[in-house]
Amino acid sequence: MASRKAAVGEFLASDVRNRLRSMILGAELKPGQRLVEDDLCERLNVGRTPVREALLLLQGEGFLSRERGWVVETIDRSQLRAIFESRAAIEAATARLAARHADQAELDALARMIEAMEPAETLTRADLNSLNTQFHKLIVTASKNILLAQFHERTQFHYWMLRVPILFSESEVRDTNIQHRKILEALVKRDEEDADRAARLHVEATMAIVEPAIDI
Repeated sequence: MASRKAAVGEFLASDVRNRLRSMILGAELKPGQRLVEDDLCERLNVGRTPVREALLLLQGEGFLSRERGWVVETIDRSQLRAIFESRAAIEAATARLAARHADQAELDALARMIEAMEPAETLTRADLNSLNTQFHKLIVTASKNILLAQFHERTQFHYWMLRVPILFSESEVRDTNIQHRKILEALVKRDEEDADRAARLHVEATMAIVEPAIDI
């Protein structure tokens, strides 16, 4: 009975952690925002223990810090290059594995996302960002590597918390989707080297646009 109770507690804490993490990544909980345990209990309709355990887990993952209470972590913009370098490494690694493990349904879904992103001028920026996020998340899922998926989520947090104040031009958006097509072509061919290279170049191309435009 005790072990069953402990398992239920772990499940609740994991569920609360996932919900809070999604709220942080979705900017529902913003960088620098203070979190009050009682408010979170009421908002998530759970007890204090799973909330406290979830907060400790998120602190260990780098999403939260403790400064006289819980605070959503902020990102120093001087870390820009390190963030992009980390993202390039993880995107390349997951693309390489996806070339080995992706099933046909995943490849078909990636192709549909690329088609949905064209022509870019017919989409809102929010829709474009959503499709782009889904595209990269599906490649991570197709890699079938849970640890890399966790690392990817961590870099995603750092990347979006930069709040990069840049609107990509229409030509840059089109170039981005050409890069997406090159990644998919490598996955379809099961060419791990090309997938790794295409994914890395894709992230580096984004950095080449962002880095000169941001004050670091």
